[in-house]
Amino acid sequence: KVFMNTLKYLQSNELLLDVDLWRLFANLEELNKISLSFVKNFFEFVKKHISKSDSPMDFSSILRKFFQGDLCQTHQIYCLNYTSAVFYLENLRQREDFGIYLKQWCEQHKQCKRLHLPELLVAPLHRLTRYPLLLNNIWKRSTDETEKGFIWSLKEKVEKSIRDLEGKVKWLDNFQKLRQLQEVIMWPQVWDRDKRFFVPECLKQSLRENSSENILSSASRLLLHEGRLTLAESTRLLDVYLFLFDDFLLITKTKHNKKKYGGSDTSLIPVCPSLTPELQSFIREGGVCTILDQPIPLDRLILKNVDPIHITVFSLRNAFLIQHENRYRQCIAVFLLQAQTETVKKTWMSQIETAISNYTTQHETKQSTTFLSPAESSEI
Repeated sequence: KVFMNTLKYLQSNELLLDVDLWRLFANLEELNKISLSFVKNFFEFVKKHISKSDSPMDFSSILRKFFQGDLCQTHQIYCLNYTSAVFYLENLRQREDFGIYLKQWCEQHKQCKRLHLPELLVAPLHRLTRYPLLLNNIWKRSTDETEKGFIWSLKEKVEKSIRDLEGKVKWLDNFQKLRQLQEVIMWPQVWDRDKRFFVPECLKQSLRENSSENILSSASRLLLHEGRLTLAESTRLLDVYLFLFDDFLLITKTKHNKKKYGGSDTSLIPVCPSLTPELQSFIREGGVCTILDQPIPLDRLILKNVDPIHITVFSLRNAFLIQHENRYRQCIAVFLLQAQTETVKKTWMSQIETAISNYTTQHETKQSTTFLSPAESSEI
């Protein structure tokens, strides 16, 4: 409330007018109101019972009113906006005027107890997960079997609601990740990537109309692992950044852009907070990742460890090999990669092996479902 009301006050005085209150705080006012109402009603109910009666308390009415009402739904709306709010806040914190608002106007307030805005924004998420604990404690102390059954069913509904919410939050987080990667990963034309392919200028325009960059637009695709490695080429070592998705591996070469990103200050580029700190820093510096070769489908990827003897002879460090095969099982590309440490190498190999195993299992399950013979129609 300190942060929200202060921002409202500043905006009423023509300051920080471009800051969107909803994107930052969502339905926090409504959430505060309904949470406070629940707490007040709950304790009023307990106080009245203690002062008037020694009989067991029946919590059914008050729990039904709030948990079958708007309490969980209001939390869900806030939680679904949370990732976006953190993303937006990280962008705003780069600004000098917004920094003054945070540090001088809000964080020094005694009610904040030295907590920063990100630490406060996450609190409602923690509150929601405690409701099943409250319901479970009431259930354990209840003596009426009918009431116990009602409270238990209510607890299960709240827990299911939280599980569903976690799935939605993960989906939104992944969606924002992929949207950010779409902006950072560059897909050069085939004739720029490989000089063997000659295309006359008159034909290039028709070939440019492809949707290769849209490969990352699918929200169902998951980013499993990412990181910087070194690619050993015949005459040099090349810094590369790998993105392991749940269906393919992408190898890109990194390029640091010292110039302004899109004509603006690179420090103000909004960066998804769930990306690795290394990639966040790289994006803020205006860096881009250019596709080195076509995506490697996991069912066409062969992973091989490099023997210690080869490491000694050829001065390779923490090396492993990735082989790309076509549908006819012919090798069409080989990538000799080096990790910074042996631990990083083992992590990468483990992540790739697990991804291949999961992809193969899912693909075999889909195939077996597809080839199941349907019941024969009486009309045939």
